[in-house]
Amino acid sequence: MTTGADDNGQSKGKILGQPRGLRADEAEEITQMIREAQQSSRQLTIPSEDLDAQATTHLLPEAAEVVDQSHVREILTKFNRDYLYGMGRFDEYSHGLLLKWGDGYSRRHIWMTVEGDNLVFQTSHERSCSHSYCVDGKHVLTPELWRDPRVINEELGEQFRRPVYERSDD
Repeated sequence: MTTGADDNGQSKGKILGQPRGLRADEAEEITQMIREAQQSSRQLTIPSEDLDAQATTHLLPEAAEVVDQSHVREILTKFNRDYLYGMGRFDEYSHGLLLKWGDGYSRRHIWMTVEGDNLVFQTSHERSCSHSYCVDGKHVLTPELWRDPRVINEELGEQFRRPVYERSDD
């Protein structure tokens, strides 16, 4: 056990341990406990009867192929299960995928679109950052980048740590 100072300058021990992934049944149990504690009846998907007839709820085949080959959906599903306890919601659009979580003022999301052969992630910053693939505040991953699962995992980890907050005009 190591020690560190808290806000009052007091020394207290840190908890040491290893993170572990959750099984699907464990995540479902935790999700149910959270929903019961919050007394939430919020659905995690949009009922089909509430969708406009013109709404696109499936990726176009060429976009779906890029999403499948990059494994981005699989990694986001694991993030949702292991870190959000299944409380996130996935929305598909013709050219993109959105993972949203939180309620009211705290709604956050990871927004990913397919433009040609590139995966484009909306970022929480509007200016270019230090990444070579940052273009006008968006992270544009070419096929050479998104074919490497380490790059995808690193990018999604960054997006998860610094998600895009939903603005009031959304």
